[in-house]
Amino acid sequence: MSPEPAVEALGAPPGPGSLDAHVPLDRLLGAQQRLRDFDRRRPWVLDLLVMAFVAVVALPELVLGGTSEGPFQPGIDARAELPGFVPYAFTAALVGVLWWRRRHPGAVALVASFIVFAQWTIGLWQPAAISVLIALYSLASRGRLRVLAWVTAIVVVQTVIVVTVVREVEQPMLGLFFMLGTVTAAGALGLAVRIRRLYTEALEERARQLEVERDQRERLIASTERSRIAREMHDILGHNLSVMVTLADGAATLADKRGEPSAGALRMLGDTGREAMDELRRVLGVLRADGRDPRSLTPQPGVADLDALLERVRAAGLTVTYRTSGPLHLLGSGIQLTVYRIVQEALTNTLKHAGPSATAGVALSADSDRVHISITDTGTAPTGDKTGGDPGHGLIGIRQRAALYGGAATIGPRGHGAGWEVDVVLDRGDAAPVPMNGAHPS
Repeated sequence: MSPEPAVEALGAPPGPGSLDAHVPLDRLLGAQQRLRDFDRRRPWVLDLLVMAFVAVVALPELVLGGTSEGPFQPGIDARAELPGFVPYAFTAALVGVLWWRRRHPGAVALVASFIVFAQWTIGLWQPAAISVLIALYSLASRGRLRVLAWVTAIVVVQTVIVVTVVREVEQPMLGLFFMLGTVTAAGALGLAVRIRRLYTEALEERARQLEVERDQRERLIASTERSRIAREMHDILGHNLSVMVTLADGAATLADKRGEPSAGALRMLGDTGREAMDELRRVLGVLRADGRDPRSLTPQPGVADLDALLERVRAAGLTVTYRTSGPLHLLGSGIQLTVYRIVQEALTNTLKHAGPSATAGVALSADSDRVHISITDTGTAPTGDKTGGDPGHGLIGIRQRAALYGGAATIGPRGHGAGWEVDVVLDRGDAAPVPMNGAHPS
């Protein structure tokens, strides 16, 4: 099968055309981010710009002194019957109140609505009434939603009163439609901006959490790797150095008894080996993540250590029989460690669940291709067996260790009689890349 379909399925990297298509969007997002940062540093600039916008919209009608008839009924403007300063006062109030629209959005929207309601009541219609829509937008995007609901209800009631009671409108339903439509649009736009801002903040927070989790995972991986390197260095270098030092000391003693001149050199060799072991321990102390003294590290257990393990189990009250066949001593250290841990975990589960009157049997056999491990007992099944429920950590550990060597683990009730059986077959041809270590899972 040629690799081209797989490449197409995964998706080819974007070409120059697709990259160019994202340039305007990237520029727009960059400009938006710069504007947002500028607003955080100097929020008063945007507030002044909004106030200036409303003033510019209202200024032509104030300066020219034209008569605004409003959108629904001719003659609604009563400017000729009012003192000259009244329109300027209303406009100044509607412009000035916007200075606090982001700090106190609810109060600003309420005050602006009553100012507009008052000027409509006396028959004055001015473009500065757009301040109510701006205040509602700010309240919807930044204020409390409960306050938004109350203020919107008040604006609706005020609008209905003006259209149906205070002023004569030829088409009240059409007037209500347009006026309430603008109020609804201002609130909806503010809510949309609010939702988008919250969504963006949630994405940014999620990104920060993912970065923290990634850093923690990297630190955990590094710590685990340092611990593994320390263990392997101790197993490989530490014990070899110990053997070298022991042989050098023995040879120096023998050479001293025979009066040979090489005794001094052999003693220097032993002292150098001991210094190397001290340096190795200091290096391991830096590498190990759990802070334990590297002197407490011991060689990884193997098949030869099963006798001591079984003695401890028997001392705990469980009767255990042990049978072996085949060249188990020729197994590699990694597979010997796997055998030891499987037996350890199985007997631990037996001690926890089988009861004091149970007995257990351990049988190991090896040939040129495979290693067979069988642990049986006469007790009850451990919690979380493979027939139902959540599997226990020990059973999972057994299956994982078997999988490291291409083997299979059969765990469950015995085919005849009461008890539990752990049957594992390991392939001697599959070498585990990293031998597993750690205390037996419970």
